[in-house]
Amino acid sequence: METYSEFFFTVWIRFFFLLTPFFVLSTFLAMTPELSASERRATALRVTLAVLVACFVLYSFGNTLFSLFGITLDSFRIGAGSLLFLSAVHMVHGDDSAPPSEKRGAISVVPLAIPVTVGPGTTGALLVMGAEVQHNWQVFVGLAALAAAVLCVGILLVCASFIEHIVGKKGITILSKLTGLFVAALAAQIVFTGVRNFLQVK
Repeated sequence: METYSEFFFTVWIRFFFLLTPFFVLSTFLAMTPELSASERRATALRVTLAVLVACFVLYSFGNTLFSLFGITLDSFRIGAGSLLFLSAVHMVHGDDSAPPSEKRGAISVVPLAIPVTVGPGTTGALLVMGAEVQHNWQVFVGLAALAAAVLCVGILLVCASFIEHIVGKKGITILSKLTGLFVAALAAQIVFTGVRNFLQVK
């Protein structure tokens, strides 16, 4: 039987990469070049809080939403996994720079928290992963692991200037693309699980 620590680590590592930390870091740096160090830290803290609230809501109410709209978990796995895969492809091949119109103003919640960090694919994956838990202890341990993953992303954002100085923009871009490969594999696993379960039911 899976122990609390094993479940915590498994959920934490999946959530950490699901939140695409290095892609978020790269986008954060691209959107805040005019901010001072203290302003960047304050923005990073607001982004972290917004992401934490959004992820808790999505992870906790997946089953309720599925029941409300009459959607099966496996059909949502297929749809969410497909969106997450498209997001991963964008991370590997896309441009993470921010549009000029989004570089100024209040950017903590929109677009940095939503949809940069918690986009459509991440939203679907969070709903699926929350709906998959079968025991009450898994809900609480899962929420703790999710909080730990979000806090890790928040620490990266708070230390954004230092990380950029150490590894450079090219290094962050490489890490972002490697994260995209992991997310693509996670998306494929979600889709394959949904298709397999759907065929077994048939």
